[in-house]
This record gives sequence, C-alpha cells and structure tokens, in this order.
Amino acid sequence: MGFEIALVVLVVAIIFIIRAVKVVPQQNAWVVERLGKYHATLTPGLNFLVPFVDRLAYKHSLKEIPLDVPSQVCITKDNTQLTVDGILYFQVTDAMRASYGSSNYIVAITQLAQTTLRSVIGRMELDRTFEERALINTSVVEALDEAALNWGVKVLRYEIKDLTPPPAILHSMQAQITAEREKRALIAASEGRRQEQINIATGEREAAIARSEGEKQAEINKAQGEAAAISAVAVATADAIGRIAAAIQQPGGEQAVQLKVAEKAVDAYAQLAQKNNTMIVPGNMSEVGGLIGTAMALLKGGSRA
Repeated sequence: MGFEIALVVLVVAIIFIIRAVKVVPQQNAWVVERLGKYHATLTPGLNFLVPFVDRLAYKHSLKEIPLDVPSQVCITKDNTQLTVDGILYFQVTDAMRASYGSSNYIVAITQLAQTTLRSVIGRMELDRTFEERALINTSVVEALDEAALNWGVKVLRYEIKDLTPPPAILHSMQAQITAEREKRALIAASEGRRQEQINIATGEREAAIARSEGEKQAEINKAQGEAAAISAVAVATADAIGRIAAAIQQPGGEQAVQLKVAEKAVDAYAQLAQKNNTMIVPGNMSEVGGLIGTAMALLKGGSRA
C-alpha cells in the first residue's frame, strides 16, 4: 500500500514538474493564459508556470517568415488581365497581438496582400506595371504594414515573382518589341549612310580645296619664275648692250662694227638666195657700202645720245 502511494506521488510530481517548468527556445515567444485569460508571454530560457492554473495557449516564432502569396488575376487601368503572384516576408513582433488580434494572421495577411495588389495594379496601365515593380512592391508593403500592426506582425517586404499577361497580349507585345528593334536598326542604318555621305562630301570638298590651293601656288610659282626669267634676260641684254657700246668707244671699235655689219649683210643675202633657190647678187656693190654706212651712222647717233 505504501509503495502504491509513493508511486502515485511520484507520478503527480512528474506531471507537476512537466506542467510547471517550460524551456522556451531562442527566437520564440509563448503566450500563457491563466484561468482562460491572457497572463504573460514567456521569453527564451527557463520559465515556471502554475500547474492546472496556467495554460500554454500559443507558440510563435519571432524569425522572419516567407509567405507565398497565391497567383491571382488583376485588371489594369486599360482593362488588361494580368496573372500576378508574389512572396511576402513578415515577422511577429508582438506575440500577444498575434494571438488575439486575429483568428489567423497568416490568412489575413495573404488576403490583404491580394486585395492590395489588385488595387495598386488597377490604377496602372499595362506597360507601366512592368516598369514599376518597385513601386507596386512598396505600395503593398505600406498598406499591409499599417493593417498588420493590430495583428502584432511587421511586414518587411513584398516581391512580385511573375507578371503574366494573356497569350494574345504577350504576342502583341513581342511583335511591338520586334518592330521597335527593326525601327531602331533602320534608323541606325540610315544615320550611318547619311554620315557616310557627309564624310564623302567633306572629303571631296577638302580635296578640291587642296587641289585648287596647289594649282594656285603652282601658277604663282610659274609667274614668279617667268618674271624672274624676263628680268634676268633684260638685265643680261642691258649689260650686253652696255658692253657693246663701251667696246665701240674703244680704238678700232667702229671698224669692228663695220666688219660685223658687213658680215650680217652678206649672210642675209646668202639666206635669201637659199630660200628662193636663186643666187642673188647685188647689182651694185656700193649698196653694201651704203648699208654699212647707214648702220654706222645709226650707231654713232645712238652713242652720242
């Protein structure tokens, strides 16, 4: 009989210890109710309860939790259907509110995320939804975070995974992208041809200018050369005439001139006879002497002048 009583006492003690001693893991919060009413939130570590009076009602993880938001069909501002799905990241910050603020805060967050997403996308046109993902994510987080305060939950971020338009719209978008790329290619090709024509025209103009400058410089050089040659010839002629005049003034100069003039006259008659194939002889040799006399008179007159 005593052994049975001892065994019963041991069992009761074990049950008492199990119900009284609680070890809460790190990053967890457990909610305790006393006689059906919220009593306390147990923090990580060793905690003690009053057996049969306190009850462990809720257990919450304080870690960041990813929540997959199911895909749904949203209507854009320009009446286009989009299938959208995303992922939500949240964290329990108040275990008491998470326990009593909503019957199921996960379902509440999921539903609110879907309705908020439909509202945000409904204010945008189709093209903008693809460009403004960051704005959509921010808008959803702001709306959820404001409502989730009463649920003891902090919404950290929301990310859209896929935006899928209907097949017909997707085909049209692909055709538009292809046309836009072809347009840019044609514009680039035409710009290349235009630049090529400009470069060719500029090169031809610069070449023509260079040729004209070269021809101009060649004409200037030619004219300068001819002027220098004429000047040199004139100087040489003047020098020769001066030397002849000086030689005539010397003793025997006039006789030399007479002899030279006579030689020229005889050569002239000889050339004339050769051209006419006829021997021409002066009828009066005194004409030769008269010619020489006339030439000498002209030379004397020029020297006196």
